[in-house]
Amino acid sequence: MTELLNSVSAYFQQLPWLELVAMVLSIAYVILAAKGSRWCWPAAFISTALYTVIFYDVLLLMDSALNAYYLLMAVYGYWQWSKQSDQSQNESSQLTIVSWQLSWHIKVCAALALLAMGLGYLMDNYSPAHFPYLDTFTTVYAVFATYLVANKVLENWLYWIVIDLASIYLYLEKGLIPTTVLFIVFVIVAGYGYHKWLKLYQKSSTNLQPSAIANTR
Repeated sequence: MTELLNSVSAYFQQLPWLELVAMVLSIAYVILAAKGSRWCWPAAFISTALYTVIFYDVLLLMDSALNAYYLLMAVYGYWQWSKQSDQSQNESSQLTIVSWQLSWHIKVCAALALLAMGLGYLMDNYSPAHFPYLDTFTTVYAVFATYLVANKVLENWLYWIVIDLASIYLYLEKGLIPTTVLFIVFVIVAGYGYHKWLKLYQKSSTNLQPSAIANTR
């Protein structure tokens, strides 16, 4: 028992604290996003800045580039949600969650798959990247899913469930244990987020104006 405790203690002493800080802030981001709080974006900004460095260090180059993109989206997301929040306060109504048609998602997914295959080929043949195809696929779809979050599209959570499940394998293979645990939490929170946003969407959809309904595609 003493040997086991010493082993566990040694493991936690050797954990990269930068990764742990990024992990905690990332959990804060998804929980706040699921609750519809615009303060998710400052947490996302700091955590993604840290992960940009972490992933570059282990040669997950597409993930590193993805987190640099997240930095920009954190600024855009905060601005977008703040603008909607101000409008909703003036109109005494909730922020609007929208849903896009399945046919539209199918077309986008097909286009993203072709893009990911092309980028994956380039990463595989012209860079030292590890797991170039899987890393590229999760990156390409995460870019799109982040755009959906910023625009409060209900289906973003379904994308994240698939992306996070694939990422768990990727990070296990790279030995990023705290990040692996983080993405397990992400899967759970994504399920919660979809359930919560679905209820809000069903509650608010009957109050949408015709112009708003048209914009849900």
